[in-house]
Amino acid sequence: MTVAAESVRADKMNQRTIIELYRSRTPRSAELAEHARDLLPGGVAHDARLLDPYGIYVARAQGARKWDVDGNEYIDYSGGHGALLLGHNHPAVVAAVQRQATLGTHYGACHELELRWAETIRHLMPAAERVRFTSSGTEATLLAIRIARAATGRTKVLRFAGHFHGWHDHVASAYAGHFDGSPTPGVLPAVADQMVVAPPGDVAALEATLAARDDIAAAIIEPTGASWGQVPLDPEFLFTLRQATEARGVVLIFDEVISGFRCSPGGAQGVFGIRPDLTTLAKIVAGGLPGAAVVGRKDLMDELDPKAAKARGREKISHHGTFNANPLSAAAGIAALEIIATTDACERANEYAGQLRNALNDVLATEQVDWSVYGSFSGFHIFTNPEHLPIRPHEIDARRYDHQVLKARRPEVINALRLGMLVHGVELFSWPGGPTSMVHTDRDLQQTAEALQATLRLMKSEGLID
Repeated sequence: MTVAAESVRADKMNQRTIIELYRSRTPRSAELAEHARDLLPGGVAHDARLLDPYGIYVARAQGARKWDVDGNEYIDYSGGHGALLLGHNHPAVVAAVQRQATLGTHYGACHELELRWAETIRHLMPAAERVRFTSSGTEATLLAIRIARAATGRTKVLRFAGHFHGWHDHVASAYAGHFDGSPTPGVLPAVADQMVVAPPGDVAALEATLAARDDIAAAIIEPTGASWGQVPLDPEFLFTLRQATEARGVVLIFDEVISGFRCSPGGAQGVFGIRPDLTTLAKIVAGGLPGAAVVGRKDLMDELDPKAAKARGREKISHHGTFNANPLSAAAGIAALEIIATTDACERANEYAGQLRNALNDVLATEQVDWSVYGSFSGFHIFTNPEHLPIRPHEIDARRYDHQVLKARRPEVINALRLGMLVHGVELFSWPGGPTSMVHTDRDLQQTAEALQATLRLMKSEGLID
């Protein structure tokens, strides 16, 4: 396309709003979304997929890209909600799943793959002395809390404001609202009262909380900071937390549902050199298929072992789950984890994310927008700075700010940003931002930066940003 033609095209785009441009590209997604509103609450199966007027409907995906039902192509930064470090349809994972599908999808019995899967996890994560599989990260955090309570005989759980641990009743507060620990709709006050909410990174508050109570069974934390580092955490706090919990017999749970096998083959604990008592895993652990696990110290995991429990004169924890260690998930998980163990997959994803953060901050600086893109490992977060704090794109120290600042947002701005990026062929996750993969390329990086620049200019034309 010539420069003149490109200019005409840009002028025509600027004459329409972002929503009009989006609607013009996605008529079939609009039809499906209308149908979904009659079938699904809110028209979606996951809150993160809410978008006004509607989200895209995807027909297929490959590598770092996906295509919607209208034929539009997108660079993917949702990454299977963080599960796809290897990108979509890695040949080894696909082959493993196809092979297993011909052998059986559900045996309702023990199988050799679950042993290989557990061995692979333990090889990568030495703290995994024993492994218990579940079907989701939410199930994993629920089980980890139950194990800690059974082992210690205590009832309370210490958690940190802004950190996300799934959607079960015990952790439904204090990550996006209800930061005082009050119950969210449908949660019993008596259940919410069992959680003690503390400010992350505050050593004095941590020590005061633990010193004042003798009923805390466990402390659970995202080791990279809330919402995959959207609210970063100083690693020194993790060392203090480890020491403080160990001294008081409090079970330390690392929620590595996202960070597990993503920060490094050994997860965040492998990078920081900290050994938690229990770890919750999901997403990458099953190679992009449904699957999760609780792993940790043998003596704690023995709460699930009937013989060990009987020997202690205790009742074992009852734990079921129709799809625990499902053969298809096991096959995919083994294939993915073996690639992570033997290649530089984590390093490639981390390196790309760093380059992307720099490139997007360059765009913000050029466009003189007072936002910033930050993150760690293979993640990036776009801070839209709703309060217009005095920051510069490349210079934000996100650890200076708490969750109330970094998670604050103007919904109409976030919505327009996501729609505008989709119009220009890039799908962001709802943070906004996303995880990166080992298969994102220099071409993807350039297109993402160009998409952000074009989107910012559209948003300026609509008066959404200065």
